Amino acid sequence: MRKMKKFLAAALALTMVLALAACGSGNSSADTNTASGSAEGKTVVTVATSPDFPPFESLDGSEVVGIEVDILQAITEKLGMEMKLEQMDFESVIPGVQAGKFDIGMSGITITEDRQKNCDFTQPYFLASQAIVVTPDSDITCKADLEGKTVSVQTGTTAEEYCMENGYEVLAFAANNDAAALTSGKAAAWVVDNEVGVALAQQQGLVVLDEAMTSEPYAFAFAKDSALTAQFDEALGELLADGTVAAIFEKYGVLYVAP
Repeated sequence: MRKMKKFLAAALALTMVLALAACGSGNSSADTNTASGSAEGKTVVTVATSPDFPPFESLDGSEVVGIEVDILQAITEKLGMEMKLEQMDFESVIPGVQAGKFDIGMSGITITEDRQKNCDFTQPYFLASQAIVVTPDSDITCKADLEGKTVSVQTGTTAEEYCMENGYEVLAFAANNDAAALTSGKAAAWVVDNEVGVALAQQQGLVVLDEAMTSEPYAFAFAKDSALTAQFDEALGELLADGTVAAIFEKYGVLYVAP
């Protein structure tokens, strides 16, 4: 398509200019993020997610399911929109949203000062904690016992950031398969969001310590100045107020902790 004759290229260029002029001015990144397409007359928003984070998002066959999927589905239905999920490693979610490749980031994303420099967020919908997971025969019983030990984390997460900033020896993985490092003896502990840690610990016969590493609020991420942020924030606030969000957590057997 790039080897057209010059006069055809010029004609196409003129057509594009006229089309853009007809659309009006003020095409900011926020405007672009609200027009990802349409399905049956509805706006389609693209959602970047890393589906290795049960019960918030995981794969059931080829389908992405989980708490955040249900919450975002409830929001888009309230707004008369459709959502299209795009799967990737967690470390690619926020950069993709920041660059305008995706409208929304959804992967148990914690609001931090650094992330707020690059993205906008809805209000928090859940107060999560970073759990410390160990093997049943481990001599680690509390956070203080981790001094001088190697901990496994997922790349790009607040668990990785916290552990590195606080001087822990870190073994990081792109996918949320850190339990493999723990069970193989490469790491003495696994630091991961509590609900994920509890779910996977039950499956693999591991132990979640009573003491958490940190506590942090989850929210949905948007590009800076996206027009979608306010719409989704308002709809989320209504779902928090009427108990819909808490009911979704209950559906998945997770104790809801309000932010």
